[in-house]
Amino acid sequence: MNAQYIGLLGATSLLGECLLKQLVRDNWHITAFSRHPVPQIHPNIKWQQLGISGQANENIGMNNISTWLCVAPIWVLPEYFGLLSAYGAQRIVVLSSTSRFTKEASSNFSEREIALQLIKGEELVQAWAEAHGIDWIILRPTLIYGYGRDKNVAEIAKFIRRFGFFPVLGSANGLRQPVHVEDVASACCSAISALNLTNRSYDLTGGETLHYREMVKRVFAALNRRPRIFTIPLWLFQMATWGLRWLPRYQSWTAAMAERMNQDLRFDCSDAKQDLNFFPRSFSLAQEDLPRKTD
Repeated sequence: MNAQYIGLLGATSLLGECLLKQLVRDNWHITAFSRHPVPQIHPNIKWQQLGISGQANENIGMNNISTWLCVAPIWVLPEYFGLLSAYGAQRIVVLSSTSRFTKEASSNFSEREIALQLIKGEELVQAWAEAHGIDWIILRPTLIYGYGRDKNVAEIAKFIRRFGFFPVLGSANGLRQPVHVEDVASACCSAISALNLTNRSYDLTGGETLHYREMVKRVFAALNRRPRIFTIPLWLFQMATWGLRWLPRYQSWTAAMAERMNQDLRFDCSDAKQDLNFFPRSFSLAQEDLPRKTD
């Protein structure tokens, strides 16, 4: 069998680490990029340190990598267009997010900025790829969770451990489709191998749609705690998030997050199921999906 080579940007992220395992299992030879030095610990993984300019600290002209995965924030990818071109990129799978839709009309300025960055990032990737004859696929997962290191379910678990309860706004019946990080990694691997699929985008959801309140209840259950969910008004959420911002862990919490507890953030992943053989698991939390007690 001919060796398969791939470049991976965002390799040290949670999703990047899951991808490395799956790519090695599928016998890919990976050139993984990081801004910080990483020891070479596997024969199928070659680590390259990125310089300040976004270039790899090696003679990239000596290598050719036609297939690429980018799971770093999509808005930073334009910094690496020159790198990708120098390596001879011909196909790229890029991670975006359904937040480009759900946060576009947020009451919080920073969240609206994130949505705009995602939208602009997707537009720049498509324009650059099509101008250079490069096949592209953009994947937009919903709420990613897994291994206690995500910024979604893990944060709920940390809050419950620290305070013993969880606050919600109103009925908190907005619909959610949490997707496990391993399922997102599997979709990425399918997308790089499906050479008949070019120049299209897919939404990736979890295998189950449930209410926000039910999602929180399952986090309590995984922690072996009785659910203590308190309904509080928006003005109190606004005061609480302002106070919590003095704690580094909660600086990203906003009242807009509470407002979305009652919004249906539901997407259709039927195209991904058909084209990428994407059949994600229902929402469940194994002990390995919970943050460590020292976190």
